[in-house]
Amino acid sequence: MAANTRDIRRRIKSVKNTAQITKAMQMVAASKMRKAQLAALASRPYAEELSRLLFPFTHLEVDEENSGHPLLQKRTGGRDLVLLISTDKGLCGALNTNLLREVSNFAPETTDFVCIGRKGLQFLARAKRPVLAEFNLKDNFSFFDAQAVAKFCLDRFLSGDASRVTVLYSHYVNTLTQNPAMRVVVPVQSFELGHVAIGGGDEPDTKVIVDLPEYILEPNQSDFLNSLLPHFVFYQIFHIVLESRASEHSARMVAMKSASDNAKQIIKDLTLEYNKVRQASITTEILEIATAQMVLS
Repeated sequence: MAANTRDIRRRIKSVKNTAQITKAMQMVAASKMRKAQLAALASRPYAEELSRLLFPFTHLEVDEENSGHPLLQKRTGGRDLVLLISTDKGLCGALNTNLLREVSNFAPETTDFVCIGRKGLQFLARAKRPVLAEFNLKDNFSFFDAQAVAKFCLDRFLSGDASRVTVLYSHYVNTLTQNPAMRVVVPVQSFELGHVAIGGGDEPDTKVIVDLPEYILEPNQSDFLNSLLPHFVFYQIFHIVLESRASEHSARMVAMKSASDNAKQIIKDLTLEYNKVRQASITTEILEIATAQMVLS
């Protein structure tokens, strides 16, 4: 019995130490989660207004039979370039598992990958998928960092090495919900105005009638698109990274809270078991003493 109680005490101590670690990680993740959520939500209005600003020009360009701006041209065949945005660390529940499951939707023979985050890179290495570049995922990931990633992807597209650029990431819905999502950022042909997707979805030929504002451009439309379309791609990738960071910290905070709650329950169950074993040991000792006394008397 003594050895059994000693083992239970050791297990209780071990679980308490684990609970302290998970609680600390929960507090850190909650602090980072708040900042990441505010950054992701604050970036959405600018992205929406940028889409609204570009929509009339890209809409007219896409309708022309002759090719318009290179970043608006649809291409058939060729290789796909997928920008995979995962996390550097684990302990964030099923976030990475759900995201990396979507990699199977891309044919290995015609797909190249660019990674942000070590978890995605490790998965692609195990799956023997071609990885062209890896970029560090920093806590203070800035617009200039996103610019470097986007320029690499745009160079591959403009050189003809890639027919389109797709971003695979975790879309932030709320603290409890993060869904894997895919978004084609190049060619730039899908703009979301409210709940209406233009040029995307299951019916790409569907015409959506919207009121197009009229702009007076200086010096001309070509220079305007040459300047603003790359910036739009840069900001789209930056905004997506912010969404991924908010998803990561939210998932980690929830996972660590669940781990802390489970540890408390395990400690409670082990304490109850320890008390039962200890009480049984005391009862046995009392019976032995009483039996010895009766024999001597």
